Amino acid sequence: MKKKLISLLLCTALLFTACSSGDTSSENKSDVSSVTSSMTEDKNDESSEDSSKEESSMTETSAPETTTESTTKAPETTTESATTPPETTTESAPETEAPNSEPIIFPTANEVAKDMGLGISLGNTMEAYEATDCEKITFEWIPVVGNNTPKDYEVCWECVETTQEVISGMKAAGFNTVRIPVFWGNMMANDGTWTINADYIARVKEIVDYCQNEGLYTVINIHHFDEFIIRRNDIDECERIFTHLWTQIAEYFKDYGPTLVFEGYNEYLGGNQFNDKGELVEVSKSDGYKMTNTMNQCFVDAVRKTGGNNAERVLIVSGYWTNIDLTTDSKFKMPTDSVADRLMVSVHYVDNNMYWWNKIGGQDWLNYIDDQCGKLKKAFTDKGIPVFMGETTSNYPKNNMDSSVKNKKTSTDCLKVVLERLLDEGFVPVIWDTNSHFYSRTEYKIVNPDDAALIKDLSTKLAQ
Repeated sequence: MKKKLISLLLCTALLFTACSSGDTSSENKSDVSSVTSSMTEDKNDESSEDSSKEESSMTETSAPETTTESTTKAPETTTESATTPPETTTESAPETEAPNSEPIIFPTANEVAKDMGLGISLGNTMEAYEATDCEKITFEWIPVVGNNTPKDYEVCWECVETTQEVISGMKAAGFNTVRIPVFWGNMMANDGTWTINADYIARVKEIVDYCQNEGLYTVINIHHFDEFIIRRNDIDECERIFTHLWTQIAEYFKDYGPTLVFEGYNEYLGGNQFNDKGELVEVSKSDGYKMTNTMNQCFVDAVRKTGGNNAERVLIVSGYWTNIDLTTDSKFKMPTDSVADRLMVSVHYVDNNMYWWNKIGGQDWLNYIDDQCGKLKKAFTDKGIPVFMGETTSNYPKNNMDSSVKNKKTSTDCLKVVLERLLDEGFVPVIWDTNSHFYSRTEYKIVNPDDAALIKDLSTKLAQ
């Protein structure tokens, strides 16, 4: 009995020892787990601090919702970020923080025409060139002016250098559109590549930017250089050259928004060409229309193929000689386009014949304006195609007025009739101006106070 009792006590002791040993192991495991947890929390605290610094830095340049998204990430994500090289974190951020940028919506040609209001040309500046003997076949290439810098050409027709103040003054006067004629052949190498000089196009860009700074619609074209090319080349070569020129221009400006508008040419589509004898002769009407329609089509195609904003930019196609009678003829064809409602048509001077026939201000003048506007309305505006009156008379001298009104009407009176009529028709009138003829580029204002009051009054009404 005593032996059994001793054996029982020994078994109990052994069992107690075993149980006690197991508890100690558990406690040890718990202690290790506690230390590991503490280490992980310390690591997470360090990671959170680093992550907070990164998020704080990112918050300065990121949208608020991105910061919120970062702070609600699971701890393991935060820890993972903390052990990732900074550049990886920076690279991955844009993928989850893409800005809410909406694509530019380009307005239709009619919407642009309505918004363009009154325009003025920056005449005799970037389209100026050494034109001596340009009517002769011996005028083989464009002569160099001065030191062959953009400024040398810009001022060679006695205009001042264009500044931001010049353009800002135009805006203040009431104009909402500036047309910048450009002779792209200036500073161009005579190597047969027709490559536009980098410094020259950069200067054009500076002036475009002056206009864009003021929120002005800005129109650039090929001016006078179209004459040089058409006179000396057949239709196939003209198409090749103009396609190359417009591809360069469009590529250079393709990131600009809807307020930059391209106008294909000036007044020379369908113009005279040199024959085999070196004589400048008039082309047949059929050849003239073929040249006009072909050049307008290659202009539109070249611009559209550059893509980007140019895929929907409003373009202005030029009329045959920009003459209203010739351009409203059924033989003139608007180009086909890859996008709908993005084309205007350009013509010049609604009262041109009456001006040179000294009939300004009289009843014949008024009747003529009615006739010209009626033709444009039937051929274009009734079909949804806006009319860009790219050059409009700015000054009406007494000598060009009808004898019955010579001493009864002022130049401003006649200008008022023309501008109001064009605006009523929905056309875009652009006053042709050179240096200080209508608008002073040194005093930054319209020269004649009566003209200034008229422009301000019309622009105010348009804005209402």
